[in-house]
Amino acid sequence: MNSTEYTYIWQSRDWPNWKYDLAALTQLMVEVSRAQGILMGRLTDVGMALRDQASLVALTNDVIKTSEIEGETLNLDSVRSSIARRLGVDIGALAPVDRHVEGVVDMVLDATTHYNSPMSKDRLFGWHAALFPTGYSGLSKLNVANWRDDASGPMQVVSGPYGRQRVHFEAPPANRLDDETHRFLHWLNDDSNEPPLLKAGIAHLWFVTLHPFDDGNGRIARAIGDLLLARADGCPQRFYSLSAQIQRERDEYYNILEWTQKDSMDITKWLTWFLTTLHRAIDQAQLTLDAVLAKARFWQHWAMIPFNERQLKLLNKLLDGFDGKLTNKKWAAIGKCSSDTALRDINDLLERGVLRKTDAGGRSTSYELNDSLTSPEVSK
Repeated sequence: MNSTEYTYIWQSRDWPNWKYDLAALTQLMVEVSRAQGILMGRLTDVGMALRDQASLVALTNDVIKTSEIEGETLNLDSVRSSIARRLGVDIGALAPVDRHVEGVVDMVLDATTHYNSPMSKDRLFGWHAALFPTGYSGLSKLNVANWRDDASGPMQVVSGPYGRQRVHFEAPPANRLDDETHRFLHWLNDDSNEPPLLKAGIAHLWFVTLHPFDDGNGRIARAIGDLLLARADGCPQRFYSLSAQIQRERDEYYNILEWTQKDSMDITKWLTWFLTTLHRAIDQAQLTLDAVLAKARFWQHWAMIPFNERQLKLLNKLLDGFDGKLTNKKWAAIGKCSSDTALRDINDLLERGVLRKTDAGGRSTSYELNDSLTSPEVSK
């Protein structure tokens, strides 16, 4: 790491002349493009309705996980309902949403559905205002829809208890932000020479290094990356979530980010990480598509059988990936009914062969879907 001339890359005399070893990255780009092609090929064959369902899952993951990376937990049902309403996807009853959920969804959808629209300062300010509709982050009042002013000191990324905090990164001074962001936006909108996938990785790093806002920089950096990935795909629909993959590898993300921001202007290592993480995100999307197809086969099989509202709700939760084991107690809590009613619902599904008991018995009795009902043979 370069620690003699400067501490952070934005202090380098070469800033922001990014350098990378294209030859070392070419094979990774080929592999990512091949994975994208295979995924899109599968999606072409499944029809518009299932494509919409796959996109809904990917966008829901993106909104949930980009917030989780920053330590915020959003309500899954609210996020899913908000996106479904905007996309016109029928998911049955819609859950209530709040302004904060709506704001994150607004930003993510604007980045992807309007990927060909130029980025501007006003658009960034709009995203920032959408993320913080109350003007606060927790108890801290923010400069919403405006660059930070550093009135309380330099913008620093820190961790650890008060008095023993470790500084991971310090951003450029606020008085440089107008010039720095102008240069960044000009590069982002220009037809530059970088391969599209690399441009997405550079944009993410560049914006989060500028850290121009009081809060929300990571989420906006990931949204900018998604915008450029949509440009690279030439498609407004998203079927994979890089944010979800970053959340799975959160510690490595922060480690490579800190290392890069303190190293030289050669960011080959960062771009290697970005491309390999993107590849894993696309691989994960294949599993998501498998789940969407399995869910479609399930409901196709049971299309003529009536279920009550509670059964529909719990079966969909199981199909979407239920967290933990489904017990009578959980059924009653989620279905908002008595234990006796929950047991009648469950026994009805057991008799029909929709559910089966797991191996554990007694007080540990739990239930799961009959796997054979989601196998490809069912739809034949």
